[in-house]
Amino acid sequence: MIRLNKYISNAGICSRREADKLISAGKIKVNNIIQSELGTKIHQNDVVTYNGKVLKIEKHQYILINKPKNCITSVKDTHNRKTVMDIIEGACSERIYPVGRLDRDTTGLLLMTNDGELTKRLTHPSSGVKKKYVIQLENSIHPDCLKEMLSGINLEDGQIKYDEVKYGRQQTDRTQLIVTLHSGKNRVIRRTMEYFDKTLLHLDRIEFAGIQKADLVRNKWRFLSDKEIGFLKMTKSR
Repeated sequence: MIRLNKYISNAGICSRREADKLISAGKIKVNNIIQSELGTKIHQNDVVTYNGKVLKIEKHQYILINKPKNCITSVKDTHNRKTVMDIIEGACSERIYPVGRLDRDTTGLLLMTNDGELTKRLTHPSSGVKKKYVIQLENSIHPDCLKEMLSGINLEDGQIKYDEVKYGRQQTDRTQLIVTLHSGKNRVIRRTMEYFDKTLLHLDRIEFAGIQKADLVRNKWRFLSDKEIGFLKMTKSR
């Protein structure tokens, strides 16, 4: 026996919490009968449908890619541009999706999975998932700006504080920064550089939720190790 909400989540549709909402709304059928009671348990061989589609429990897949520039973080693109799906073509039979987003011009680590519950947890604002980036600027940036990034700067959608900020290349190159932050705000690094009137040449994510790039080269992918998957699943919302 398995809880209905877990079955739906394991089918890659959504998180368990969102599955409960679908159940309460009467949108889930088990053996062609609407099931709207939370906590319902079903057998593995029961037929579960959502919007007329039979749900199947999929094997969870976890893939890390090193996204190149001019690649869209999208399942498909109406302008026929390269997407992250092109990078992982043929990697697995399951349908997987990006966890969060990277701008078209931003390179680096992007996690892709069909684990809806983990995706929800990692992208929720309360998760506090840390991300590390390398920032390349056209000109040097003053140490006072680094101090301000740590103490907090006020952007149009509120204050942002960086967890760690240091110069790159043995901490002597003032045109390069290595920063760590847990904010999920849109384009926050690019807007931070605009705040300081700095021209951002390149932005590369080198770490996500403790998962590091290591030797994964640009435009390539790899499966996460069991250890990495276990580490991600220990991530809890604050």
